[in-house]
Amino acid sequence: MHLEIITPDRKVFEGEVTSARFPGADGLFEVLNNHAPLISALKAGDIVLNGGASIFRIEGGVVEVLRNNVIVLAEGATA
Repeated sequence: MHLEIITPDRKVFEGEVTSARFPGADGLFEVLNNHAPLISALKAGDIVLNGGASIFRIEGGVVEVLRNNVIVLAEGATA
């Protein structure tokens, strides 16, 4: 699936991933290929890609999952 992590001032990540774990407002959740459509609020924490191959620290935001495209709009992020 295609994932983008975007902050107000830059694109932090763009690429293909097999899994992504997010710090949801109500707890951690994971998105895999062909996941159902979803929009969720995110709290500050780590986005973990491909079982830990990449980790991005975010300051909160929202995520949208639709047709194997995942877009994260984060308030701030670091690799």
